[in-house]
Amino acid sequence: MIRAWLAVLGRSMIELILGGARSGKSRHALHRLHPGGCGIFTAQALDQEMSERIARHRLERPANFIAHEQPLALAESLARLRGQAVLVDCLTLWLSNCLHHNCYQQQREALVAELEHWQSSGQLLLVSNEVGQGIIPLGQLTRQFVDQQGWLNQSLAQLAQQVTLICAGLPLSLKSL
Repeated sequence: MIRAWLAVLGRSMIELILGGARSGKSRHALHRLHPGGCGIFTAQALDQEMSERIARHRLERPANFIAHEQPLALAESLARLRGQAVLVDCLTLWLSNCLHHNCYQQQREALVAELEHWQSSGQLLLVSNEVGQGIIPLGQLTRQFVDQQGWLNQSLAQLAQQVTLICAGLPLSLKSL
């Protein structure tokens, strides 16, 4: 049904949804997702606070929502879901996971290659943090993370047909085709 609906529109859509922590970007993405869509979630419950955060996000999803948990192999999960309406939440945690496991470059290349296939496939909503508007962080690893996140967001914004910045729960259109 989703594929037929997208065929009526005449094209697929990749939307990058950016924002700071607690800006409302996940809620906005859920509202933008076509009915019957599914999600790929990258968070890992490595401590109590993250477990509680994940539980809160699960409560916001529709009861029949299908969730796939994938902390690293995002491109593989997207390939299996190609042609559907998919929400990926969030690329910031995915990047952190990949840097921690020392596989970011390989996973990034696979992700960008897979996104090329989505240009004619289905709705894809990518949620990511905008982390470059603060002070320059102390520590090499933190600076590396901020740099990689900024470069990732830039490359995804080039691939996306729509880019939305969420600030204080309000969507601001940065790019729309």
